[in-house]
Amino acid sequence: MHKTLRLVLASAGLAAAGAAHAQALTEIKVSYQPALYWALPFYAATEKGWWAEVGLKPVFSTFPAGVPQIAASASKSWDVGGTGSVPAVLGHVRFGIKTIGVTNDESAGNALLARKDMADKFAKDPASIKGQTIVLTANSTGDYAVQSCLKKWGLAKGDVTIKNMGQAEIISAMSSNNADLGGLWAPNIYTLEEKAGAKVLCSGKEGGAIVPGALIARGDYAEQNPENVAKFLAVYLRAWKWLNANKTEAIAMMKKFYEQGGVTISEASMRKEFDTRPTFDLAGQLSRMDRSRGTSEMDGWFNEIATFMRGTGAIQSVPQASEYVTDAFMKRVQADPKLREFANKAQ
Repeated sequence: MHKTLRLVLASAGLAAAGAAHAQALTEIKVSYQPALYWALPFYAATEKGWWAEVGLKPVFSTFPAGVPQIAASASKSWDVGGTGSVPAVLGHVRFGIKTIGVTNDESAGNALLARKDMADKFAKDPASIKGQTIVLTANSTGDYAVQSCLKKWGLAKGDVTIKNMGQAEIISAMSSNNADLGGLWAPNIYTLEEKAGAKVLCSGKEGGAIVPGALIARGDYAEQNPENVAKFLAVYLRAWKWLNANKTEAIAMMKKFYEQGGVTISEASMRKEFDTRPTFDLAGQLSRMDRSRGTSEMDGWFNEIATFMRGTGAIQSVPQASEYVTDAFMKRVQADPKLREFANKAQ
């Protein structure tokens, strides 16, 4: 065969192999909320090309908060994703959504803030919050943190007026002196601190609330595509491994990711995200989901959240976490040597 023809055929063969590889990637629809710490692994994995390494092609959809994100599952607009623990419970009750892991411990990243000129008054005398209006995003982890702080101070929800607002609206209202108290989550907390001098009065952690973020999957999708769900988890875990092992690069990546979502905060605040919000590797996830002695640690967290939600009227009864929190897919990662190795890589 002529040398030139052999080269042409070889090139055609490589092109065909490349096309076959591209076709072999399985589409998976991933939902999240932009410019949030726990969503950074989705961006990092995309930048590093890790989705393709496990045969997945992500198609992303973003939402301003958990409630609209959960509602979108009804139309099957997404398969898997991350959200707050409060919307995750709501998702189970309304749409059969499964919680398949924890994004991070964001107990310190959900808080009640006061406007700059009112902060000292409320900090010195939390009882003076009685009768005040608090703007917050209803049925959110921010709502959960605020209620835990009120409880710490001996106040009930009925002692204040709650006004439902989106996070951007809260920042605007407090920055323009149209609201004195607001429930926010990071990085919105840092935005309000840096732009308007607002002060954190109490975080969920200080209020005694454990606030986990949730990795979720539509129940029907998870049942029909367990391997894809396991691969999704492996990619997410790999990204956290790398981000935690490469902080300088991680901060630079976070800056770009946040700016794409319209959030600009200082490097000090970005580092605070890493320092105050623990994440969990594969072993850490399995440990917190372990039910060998009955109820798992993660079950306890979500049962507390569900109890809070019943108190707000968001749900009518408290479902047991064991109905919707499942370790089946984390165990699938652990049982697959290739996925396990992939998930535990820090480079």
